[in-house]
Formats: sequence, structure tokens, C-alpha cells
Amino acid sequence: MKNKTICIIDDDPICVYGTRVLLNHNNYFGSNILVYEDGYEALVNLSALVISGKSLPDVILLDLNMPVMNGWEFLDEFVKLPLEIKPQIFIVSSHFELSQINKGNSYGIVSDYISKPLLGADLADLFESVMTVSI
Repeated sequence: MKNKTICIIDDDPICVYGTRVLLNHNNYFGSNILVYEDGYEALVNLSALVISGKSLPDVILLDLNMPVMNGWEFLDEFVKLPLEIKPQIFIVSSHFELSQINKGNSYGIVSDYISKPLLGADLADLFESVMTVSI
């Protein structure tokens, strides 16, 4: 089973490009990729999907450090949306501190943490995690 939609929320064009290349050249995920440069842009667009009754992405790859609305601020607002089916959110960052992991776990919607840059092996692990939850 392939996921239909992956959402990347990241302001780094090089990381977004690399992630898109990995997602487009694998046997795991579908090729429908949404990209937003900050949490606010993502929140507005994903909220519009919810309001219109459309499906949200199956997986969200969320950077923490972004302008306008960072990843934590996005999560603060995203968890308030009335969602029947919640996407799996993976926090993607160049470094993690224990305090960040604990904070992410407090949201209940964060599935895991992935170090930048995303590698093919990370994508395989992510797919396995998504499939385990989907079954």
C-alpha cells in the first residue's frame, strides 16, 4: 500500500529538494507531495482541506526552525483541528536535544524524529513505521 500524500513543511530549499528526490525515486510512497515553507502557510492550507472535507496528507515531515511560524507553533495549532484521521508527523531537524524530544512527545501526534539530511535508509524506516501503524 502506498501513501497518497506526503507533506513537507520546511523553509530550506536544499532539504526540500533532496527530500522530494528521495520521495519521487522510491518504491514506498506515492508521488503526491505538498510543500510549505513555514508552519503558517501549512496550517492555513491544511485547515482548508479539513474544512472542505478533503483528506489530509498521510505523513507530515515537519522542520522545527522556520520563519513566520515554527514547527512548535504549528503543532500547537494543528492539534486543535477536529481531525477524525490524524496524519503521522515526523519532526525533521539537523539536531535534537532531549528537551525537544520530550516536548514533541507531549503532543501525542508526533510519531518520530529524523535527522537532516533525510537519507534513503531513513525513508525506508519511516515507511516501515507508517505501515506498522496503518495495519
